[in-house]
Parts: sequence; structure tokens; C-alpha cells
Amino acid sequence: MPSLTELVRSHTDLDDEDVAWLQLIQADWQIIADLSFADLVLWLPDREGKGFWAGAQKRPTTGPTAYVDDVVGTFVPAGRRRMLDAAYEHGRLVRDGDPEWRDEVPVRVETIPVRRAGRVIAVIARNTNLLGVRTPSRLELSYLQTASDLTRMIAHGHFPSSGQRSDHADSPRVGDGFVRIDDAGRVEYASPNALSVFRRLGLNGDLQGLVLADVTRELVPPKRRPDEEVLSAVLAGRAHRDTELATDEVALIVRAIPLRPEGEQIGALVLVRDVTELRRRDRELVTKDATIREIHHRVKNNLQTVAALLRLQARRIDAAEAKSALEEAVRRVGSIAIVHETLSSTADEQVGFDEIADRLGRMVTEVSATGDQVRVVRSGSFGVLPSDAATALAMVLTEVLQNAVEHGYAAEQRGRIEVDVTRLVGRLEVSVQDDGRGLPRGFDLDASTNLGLSIVRTLVESELGGRLTVDAAPSGRGTRVVVDVPLT
Repeated sequence: MPSLTELVRSHTDLDDEDVAWLQLIQADWQIIADLSFADLVLWLPDREGKGFWAGAQKRPTTGPTAYVDDVVGTFVPAGRRRMLDAAYEHGRLVRDGDPEWRDEVPVRVETIPVRRAGRVIAVIARNTNLLGVRTPSRLELSYLQTASDLTRMIAHGHFPSSGQRSDHADSPRVGDGFVRIDDAGRVEYASPNALSVFRRLGLNGDLQGLVLADVTRELVPPKRRPDEEVLSAVLAGRAHRDTELATDEVALIVRAIPLRPEGEQIGALVLVRDVTELRRRDRELVTKDATIREIHHRVKNNLQTVAALLRLQARRIDAAEAKSALEEAVRRVGSIAIVHETLSSTADEQVGFDEIADRLGRMVTEVSATGDQVRVVRSGSFGVLPSDAATALAMVLTEVLQNAVEHGYAAEQRGRIEVDVTRLVGRLEVSVQDDGRGLPRGFDLDASTNLGLSIVRTLVESELGGRLTVDAAPSGRGTRVVVDVPLT
């Protein structure tokens, strides 16, 4: 399905500011669809004047849809739907007395010109499925009146507002709680859901006839509400924006849309949503994240303590073979500690592996007999990896680099180890190639008894579900190890 921007660029002469205006309408038109109990379709004028393109569509959550199928991207020639032509040409709302019939469903249609900077740039068709219409309740009448005010604002160029937009992902919807206030901020009507929200705040009785801002000041302590300017702007309906309020037990988001059908403000639509449970879950997630980070931090500290003990023990042993084995153990423990150190500073169980790989390269060369004569150079990026894969891959990389440094170069010999990383679709390929003395004659990976290679093979094949190959470097000098693992 094409996007609004794609349709505008392909078929219309609308400019970027026009598109931005239409996108602002789209940001709020679920509210209008729900208040209208109707489907909304945004029609864009063809650049050659041949008709209209359906640029966007929104179905109501409060009533039956008038469209079974999506219409975005369809074209209506000029003259096919005279109401579209009239709204666009004359810049006024057009309503037909007789309903259209679609799939044996009667649909009432109203067309609303979208005006920006004094000119009509598009038309919104409001389509009401009349099978869902019944004698309206007071709630439905309030919805419809507010929808009428908003559509007149669109036709006169007073909606959408160019002011501050909502930055809440959980912004209130019509069904969460609907309040209509007059130009003095006094409640004309509050839906049962809105009344329930305020009663959870501590309200006794009804909201109707009360000044919404004054009621809220009495119910919400000063330390748990926004500053007075924001509170007055939102709860008196003077600004198109939202804010969050809370007591010790209840949290809610309040959103206001001023109503100016003819230019002068006559009141405002105020939507409220109880987000107490959402905020409780947010706090639980924050606590959980902090706990996980603290666990990683403690694991890192414990591993560093183990490494320090092994290092201390190695210094007290004279046997060269035993000392070497303990030093290798120190490096293995250290590689795992680096992963946990990185995880302790992140908010999830994903870790950027590039920094870890670079630190492992420095760690291996700094403690080797070659000193700083051998350099580890990385090309390509590992990207972000799950923590379990990162731990296994860190040990694999440590062992491969250690083998290259230990068996590929003599003491004080200069060298270069290249770590080449390639991320493919669903896979990660890591090539470690040195320019050292190469593999011993008759080397067979399957028959090798080297502990480091055994660890690498087990981790790659069993833990990571990948493949390991060890062969001579293509240049003819040195060794190349390739690790190919799936990314899930």
C-alpha cells in the first residue's frame, strides 16, 4: 500500500508544507473518526485536475466501518463523485441527503475541504455506516457535536494546531475518557469513563458544572502535577497539548484540543486516560533492568577476583607448563568478564560487540611474549549481539587470537592479525588471519588435541550452532580461522 508522501509526489502538486499539514491531521484523525462513528478518507487532487487519489484512510473504533476494503491508492475521476468536486471547488462542507449504498449497506457521506493558508489542498470524506445508527444517547450527541466542531475547524483552516504536539505514546483516546468544557473551562459533559477516572482521583459526585482545572487542583497535590501554566493551559482547554498528573495511587494523562469552529474558541475537548497500571509496569521494568545490570556488575567483579587469584597462583608456580595453563585460564575468565562489564552498563540483554572485540585484541597482545610487536586490526562491524552469543563469541575470539599470537610468532617478532567481520542476512562471518609461521605440517582440525582449539570448536558448533574452518592463509603466509554462525 503506497504511503501518503509517495502518492503526493506521484500524482499531486502539493508542496512539503502541505504534506506536513496533512500529516498533522493524520496524527489526530482517529479522534475525529471515533467521535463521528465514521470512516475518514483523505482525497488528494490530481495535478492534472482529472480527479482525486485516496491518500489515507481511518476506520472508527466506536462503530461499524463503511468500507470493507482499503481504498488507499485508488483513483476517482472528476465528475464521478460530485460531493468531492463541490467541496474542493467551493471550499465548503457538502452533505448529501440520500445515502449511498455499498454492498447492501447504506452510507451517509459528508465531504470536508482541508484548508491551509487560505486554499483548499485536499478533501476528507466522512462515511457513516447507517446500519449502526440508532437513537443517540447524550454521550453520542456530545461526540457528534464535537466531531462537527472539529470538521468545521478543518474546513476553515483552524485545525490541526501548529503548536506543541503530544509526545506520549500512550496518549488518551476517545473511549478512555471524554470531557467537553465551555470557554470558561466549566464541564458541559463528561463520559462515564472520564467520570470514573476522576473518582479514582478522589472526586465525590459529578463533574458537570465544575471548573475542570479547579477540581484537579483540589484532587492532585502540587508536587505531583505540572506547573500552573501547563495545568491551566491544558485543563482550561486553551492549548492543544497534553500533560500527566498523579496522586500516590493514580496516574493519568490529560489531553486538550481547543474548539474553534468559526475562529473564536467556544470550549475544548479534553481526553483523559488512566495510566496507573502502565506506570506501575514501567517502574517494574526499570527495577528489573537495574537488577539485571547489578547482577552483571557483580558477576564481572567476581570473575575479576577469580582471575586475580589465578594470576597470583601462577606467580607462585615454577613449572612453566602449569604457569602457562593458569595464564590461559586468566585470559579466558577475563574475556567473559569483559562481556559482563559491557552488559552492566546497558539497559537490555543486547551488547555492542565491536568494543569487546577490540578490548580482547589488546588484552591478548599486551600479555603475550611478543609484547606490542603484534597488532590486531579489525575491519567490519559485529553490530549488536544477544548476551549469550556475545559471551560464547568472546571466548572464541580470545582463543583464536591467543593461538595466533602464541603459535604464529616468535618472541619479539613483528606481525599483524586481521579480524574481518561480515554480517550477512541471518549470519555472522568472522575471519581471523595472521601473517605468522602458519600451520604445522599435516595439521588436522579433527585430530587436534590443542585445548584452545577444542574449546573454540565446542563453542562454535554446540553453543553458537555455527561452522569452524582452519586452513592456510590465502596469501600463503600464516593461518586463517573462519567462524560462521547464525544470527537469531
